[in-house]
Formats: sequence, C-alpha cells, structure tokens
Amino acid sequence: MRNPLASLTRRETVNVLRLEGVIGGAARFGATSLTDASLAPLIEAAFRRKPRAVAIAINSPGGSPAQSSLIAARIRRLADEKSVPVHAFVEDVAASGGYWLATAADRIHVDANSILGSIGVISASFGFQELLARHGIERRVHTAGEDKSLLDPFRPERAEDIERLERLQAQIHRNFIEQVRARRGDRLSGENLFTGDIWLGQAAVETGLADDIGHLVPVMRSLFGE
Repeated sequence: MRNPLASLTRRETVNVLRLEGVIGGAARFGATSLTDASLAPLIEAAFRRKPRAVAIAINSPGGSPAQSSLIAARIRRLADEKSVPVHAFVEDVAASGGYWLATAADRIHVDANSILGSIGVISASFGFQELLARHGIERRVHTAGEDKSLLDPFRPERAEDIERLERLQAQIHRNFIEQVRARRGDRLSGENLFTGDIWLGQAAVETGLADDIGHLVPVMRSLFGE
C-alpha cells in the first residue's frame, strides 16, 4: 500500500514533493498526518543539489495552523536560500491549512474541479452536561488557575470561555490572512476571500487564490523541459 504521507520523486531537472492528508494531530482510520517533523527530511531532500524547480502536489483539507505554518515556512526558507522556484499543484483540495501550504509556492496551479480557500478558523465540540444530569453523574474538576478548564464539554458553556476562544480564533485568522496577502499580493482581486468560503478551480484563479488551470507534468515539462 502506498504511503499517503508524502513521496519524493526524482526527475532530471525537477523534484516532486507530495503533501497529502490532514495536517498535524492524529489522522483517522490509519491515515498518516502531515507534520513539519515528519516532512522535514523529504522537504530538505527536495531542495538538495539545487534542482531547477520543486513541484508540490497538494491534496489536503487542512488541520493544525501551527503545523501548516511550519511546513510552509520550511519550504519557503529553502526556496529562498537556494533560489529554487516552487510550483504548487492542487489536486482535489487545498483548503484551510492545505491552502496555507500552497501559499509557500511561487505559483499555484489547479484542476478545474479543485477546491481552494476556506481561509478561516473553526472549533467544534459537543455538550454532555444534560446527559450526565439525566444519569445522575456528577463531574468533578479541580484546577489551579481559574481559566485552566476551557470549554469543558461536561458543563454549560460560559460566556467568558466563548470570548476567550473567539480571541484565539481571531488571532489565528489574522495570521492566516497575513500569510495569504504576503504571498499572493496584488494577485488577490476577489471579495470575501477571508470569510472561510471555498472556490472551484477557475473561480479560484479569477479571485487570485491560484494562477492558472494546469496539471503537474505538462506544466513543468513546458517550463523546464523533459
């Protein structure tokens, strides 16, 4: 079975790095997640010996903001140090953190059916306090620090907890927006780019989230030869 983490394929002039899966954290059903630590050897190898270019095939719905930032920063640092152009090719999806990875590239190419965007932050949980009450279960939590227990699912939500979470989300969202603006610059032309909405391939090109419709082999062959 092929390792879904990433694979590095040697070409005569171009190295291909595959980033596929959820970013950071625990992946579901045995899938492998993408982390900076696990990808570091592959990314470093992609830029070793200074290839003419590095192509990144991306298929990721996102995940950890921190890991997305770390992976993208590693790619960008090596590209700048070695003056190697980087091209990202979005397959099914580059959403949320997956799009953060794509912004590490100098150009972003997509399929007409690729999904891009979801530039936002989400947190989700369940509340079980009524279930516990119906079964006569008492939850006991003891903390040192009044803010230690944030959004405990076994008690009613507190307004102050929601406010704290929203502050954290807003800061991460600002960091994401700054990354996109820094990397895409004046190519961005659409409205509501940072609402968490998503776009298909051609619409993503029109809004400036991507540069063109194109697939890895023909695009890289046209730019760098066989």
